[in-house]
Amino acid sequence: MHKQRGFTLIELLIAITLMAVLAGLSWRGLDSLMRSRDIVQAQVDKTAVLQTVLAQWQADLNAVQSVPGITEAGVQWDGRTLRLTRRATAWRPDGADAGLWVVAWTLRGNQWLRWQSPPVQTRAALQQAWANAERWGQNPSTDDANFETALLPLDAWQLTYFRGNAWTNPLSSGGGGVGGGGGDASNANNTQSTLPDAIRLLIDLPARTGVRGRITLDWVRPNFSNTKT
Repeated sequence: MHKQRGFTLIELLIAITLMAVLAGLSWRGLDSLMRSRDIVQAQVDKTAVLQTVLAQWQADLNAVQSVPGITEAGVQWDGRTLRLTRRATAWRPDGADAGLWVVAWTLRGNQWLRWQSPPVQTRAALQQAWANAERWGQNPSTDDANFETALLPLDAWQLTYFRGNAWTNPLSSGGGGVGGGGGDASNANNTQSTLPDAIRLLIDLPARTGVRGRITLDWVRPNFSNTKT
């Protein structure tokens, strides 16, 4: 009979060393995989936030409601803040129509912000909310800030209106300039008496948003029909 020969101490040490090396390499590969997954997930999350914000922009414009004597077109741009009156989507506890919201969008510093009033049912309340939205866009009070939502970091934003078969400056009755960095607000009431056929939004995103560069989004009035050729 032959005696069964076991492993020597040196063979065991070599085997343990090889197993440790393989385990270390496997951990590095797994760690790299986890890091890559986290980066991809962060990118997906940032893209989802951007899509949600732009969907909110479209939803606000789709629900615009003009109010004669307050906002004939339903939207008003003063070169800094876009204000609009829109139908509220929430319902009152008794099932009655909640009325209207006053909504405003502005860029403060490098932060894109959205403001929304509580639902209003009376003309007086609507006028007050409209004035509050204007104040919020210029010099917000503490109370005004309670109704704002921080959306995205932006480097810049611009608006142009499509009227008379041409893209024009929202604050000008003529010309093809771009609104967004200023303008003659004294002409706003004269040039915004009707809802434009379309509104073009241009936003410049910084690198930290995960989608760096310029994005252009056109909103078209639902009942717009261009019959010109």
